[in-house]
Amino acid sequence: MRTVTVVGASLSGLHAARELRAQGFDGRLVIVGEEPHRPYDRPPLSKDFLTGRTGEEQLALTDAEETAHLDAEWLLGVRARCLDARGRAVLLGDGRTVSTDGVIIATGAAARRLPGDPLAGVHTLRTLDDARALRADLAAGPRRIVVIGGGFIGAETASSCARLGHTVTVVEAAPLPLLPQLGPRMAAVCAALHRRGGVELIAGTGVAGLRGSGTVTGVRLADGRTLPADVVVVGIGARPRTDWLDGSTLALHDGVLCDDGCVTALPQVVAVGDVARVGGTRAEHWTSATEQPRVAVANLLAGRTRETFRPLPYFWSDQYGTRIQFAGRYRDGDTVQVTEGDFTDGLPGEDGFLARYERDRRTVAVLGVDRPRAFTRARRELQRDLRQQEERGRAEQAVL
Repeated sequence: MRTVTVVGASLSGLHAARELRAQGFDGRLVIVGEEPHRPYDRPPLSKDFLTGRTGEEQLALTDAEETAHLDAEWLLGVRARCLDARGRAVLLGDGRTVSTDGVIIATGAAARRLPGDPLAGVHTLRTLDDARALRADLAAGPRRIVVIGGGFIGAETASSCARLGHTVTVVEAAPLPLLPQLGPRMAAVCAALHRRGGVELIAGTGVAGLRGSGTVTGVRLADGRTLPADVVVVGIGARPRTDWLDGSTLALHDGVLCDDGCVTALPQVVAVGDVARVGGTRAEHWTSATEQPRVAVANLLAGRTRETFRPLPYFWSDQYGTRIQFAGRYRDGDTVQVTEGDFTDGLPGEDGFLARYERDRRTVAVLGVDRPRAFTRARRELQRDLRQQEERGRAEQAVL
């Protein structure tokens, strides 16, 4: 393999490039990125960058020394147009063709938008340019802000806007924010954090549309109400960036379908990060983007699936000065017990708390709220138990 092309110059693409060099690939390395920026850290965009406590220079994930070490060709500000698997090439939007032996797909995901004509004052928050535009709107003075969606991006953005002194309302279609991830009892904690932070939460109703001519003036709710708004932030999830792969014969379904080793059905093509559906699951989390590339690169260089990637799901979120950490998988019917710390009136106490989710008398997930040491310990225990269960399963299968 003489040339490997990484399509996507964000977190997972950068880690894939690092892994290629770390695992001994010394050939031509090409990194294609649609954005004009070198890789940068996205989590601060909705937090410290939005509030002005972090500058753009602090977001950079690479420096001059590492750039020289990677010895890569950076093709930035140009999107991949299609993948020619038969001809072993990546075709770019500017007409260029990159001939390649191996491809790592790391194109990530794009923010979902509301239907209709775009209006000034309506934002998504996925990229550095998105964050720049929103920060400029927020700097123009006190604003009435409506955040559509109470997920991670929505909640963190609402928290930052409230910190800046704006009047903020969050609209969430589900009965509680983060209900699918945390379950009703712990999702109620997130709802309480909004209220404690001075943000109005309207849950259990959707958005019918936006009002305004050229510039947004309000948000129409499905129940008939209209919320006045100077700025609207749409945080209703993301879609995997697979449009450029249409017609490539790759299997696509809410992402690029891969086996447990990030390997696709096409020879010498692997996928990592938000765009990859690995073993039936697509995870839009920082940890997946940083951990998947090691296995994906090992299998790409080997030409087959030699290693697999089955991590314990993990995410964190910072809202209203509170750190929320979760590991594992929640299902309806799981019981939740607060095992450490203070949990009173639906809010964490001064020292936070740790909660364990149980199913069939086994711990299947843990939640930490401002309890980082206890959470880290519980997460390690959960990871160890998961490995032991997998080893027992393999041993039983071998006997059969």
